[in-house]
Amino acid sequence: MIILGVDIGGSGIKGALVDTETGKLVTERIRIVTPKPATPEAVAATLKELVSKFDYSGPIGCGFPATVHHGVAYTAANIDSSWINTPIEKLFTSTLNRPCFVLNDADAAGIAEMRVGAGVGNNGVVMMITIGTGLGSAIFVNGKLFPNTELGHLILNDNIAEHYCSDSARQNQDLGWGKWGKRFNKYLLRLKFLFNPDLFILGGGASKNFEKFQEKINVETPVVTAKTLNEAGIIGAAMYAEQMIEHNS
Repeated sequence: MIILGVDIGGSGIKGALVDTETGKLVTERIRIVTPKPATPEAVAATLKELVSKFDYSGPIGCGFPATVHHGVAYTAANIDSSWINTPIEKLFTSTLNRPCFVLNDADAAGIAEMRVGAGVGNNGVVMMITIGTGLGSAIFVNGKLFPNTELGHLILNDNIAEHYCSDSARQNQDLGWGKWGKRFNKYLLRLKFLFNPDLFILGGGASKNFEKFQEKINVETPVVTAKTLNEAGIIGAAMYAEQMIEHNS
């Protein structure tokens, strides 16, 4: 099935048509800067602008930086606080005049990795961690998603984890990859203690520089980088829309 997948982030809104069987993008990826302030009305309008650039009239899957439960955004991580308690699926569906299915952005990236990326064939407990402006997380148990985990908000060294070892923390605090890698390793060690996963998959912008901090990672759990890279959120959002269409049919 060909479905439009969209990844809504704090800095950019990206989308492409995706072949949900193969996970391949079948069009060029288009990116529009996230409006500021990123209010529900402004983001919905920008999403409509993005969608208009594709010759496509079907359903849409959207990854969004929030806890999304039964179509409602309950948090607002790295986006305007006015999103809290917004019925996001209804807003996007009415704005676009077509079905729109929304899930947490890290969950979307995780779905892509489990279907066509580094998680293929891995049962047990798999944790996807996206390292960007914040720290996103997705947990899969025997291939099934446990949605809406916000493990970037664990307390680590008397701080919120994503304020301590996200990629934005590395940049804002002018940390070298080695020093930052030690911090991130502490985060993985905490996750191992709490969840004892069988595999960590690292995604997001910082994962592309894994070789620069890999030597600082000594957690016993295997750690690999995402294969779908920056396209993971788009691919997973499209796959989620396909799942919801099949579930509702």
